[in-house]
Amino acid sequence: MSDEHPTIDHPELGTFARATTEMTDGTVLTHDWYVGSVSADGTELELMLEATTSEEARALLPRLARAVTELPSRRRQASDAVVTEFSQGDPEPSELDEAATDLALETIEVEADGTVILHLTDTCGTHFPEGYWPAVHFGADDGIFKVTVES
Repeated sequence: MSDEHPTIDHPELGTFARATTEMTDGTVLTHDWYVGSVSADGTELELMLEATTSEEARALLPRLARAVTELPSRRRQASDAVVTEFSQGDPEPSELDEAATDLALETIEVEADGTVILHLTDTCGTHFPEGYWPAVHFGADDGIFKVTVES
């Protein structure tokens, strides 16, 4: 990694590097993200920090670290929120339990304003069309303020 975009090491979360994509012609695109990964409950999760400098990324690490620590409760809050958002009426407890199993956490993103977004994947392919996934947005107060479908 160049001095322009140094990597960041965090004792619990690992190493973060500025996200890049190499095109087929050799051109390298630099994204407005730092990325890393962490193992949680036997799964490798992608971590994303919205930042263009290592200083901005470092400032978001405490928010990300807290989100990772709170994953057991946040995962269930997120899957419940997805079911509630897309249900007609109040969901049955069995629907919430099924979604908690079927919707797996894949990525944790922290935006520059501190919003934490959990990106879920539909492991059974029956809840969302291929190429689409639900994302649950937690605000600064850690409450859910939006559920989206992304592609």
